[in-house]
Amino acid sequence: MRVVSLVPSVTESLLAWGIDPVACTRFCEQPDLLHVGGTKDPDIDAIVDLAPDFVVVDREENRRVDADEMLRRGLRVVDLHVTDLRSAEAETARLANLVGVSFHQSCRIEPAPMRVHAFVPIWRRPWMTINAGTYGASLLASIGVRVSHSESAVVYPEVSADELGRLAADGAVSVVILPTEPYAFAERHVSEIRELTGIGDVRIIDGRDLFWWGVRSAGARQRLAQSLGDLLG
Repeated sequence: MRVVSLVPSVTESLLAWGIDPVACTRFCEQPDLLHVGGTKDPDIDAIVDLAPDFVVVDREENRRVDADEMLRRGLRVVDLHVTDLRSAEAETARLANLVGVSFHQSCRIEPAPMRVHAFVPIWRRPWMTINAGTYGASLLASIGVRVSHSESAVVYPEVSADELGRLAADGAVSVVILPTEPYAFAERHVSEIRELTGIGDVRIIDGRDLFWWGVRSAGARQRLAQSLGDLLG
């Protein structure tokens, strides 16, 4: 089966199942596989030339215009939509069924009491974060972490400098969780975010564990719970 994966989570899952995609994106962290652009700028000509059985996209990762163009050019496009742990499990099972493998991992977990209120930036210049309707927020909620902009009507809201400065004002937000992707947050950003927010507790975590779903989900949840264990009690 010839599969082109434009979703890092899908590429990782396929490889774990022993299926090598004929191509993937440069963000899939697979230097030995052929790359056909990025998640937001795929090389559609190159994908067409590969004559895949299907191309996998995800609505949170890829652009509708690219999926439509691939459909227009006669490609079969598998359109996944992951916004929380439950949909991650369902869509991973759907993918497994498409490629003929079994997937039995379950991420259905009873809601945890919220013990921590965290600011989770995903971008810088402008600063952006996530609301409750995202996979990352769902994963954090499953271990007792509520994101600061849970109730925002925007899935990925921008956060102004003034708003950053108010995060810790009432004591509600007690920690900043810096994921290493999609923005490559690192130690050099810790002092900056401390100064902007007034929050001293800043934790760097593996962004793949927070935002990549599929075969990674169960282990990622355990690793995040362990790394934040001192906050969760």
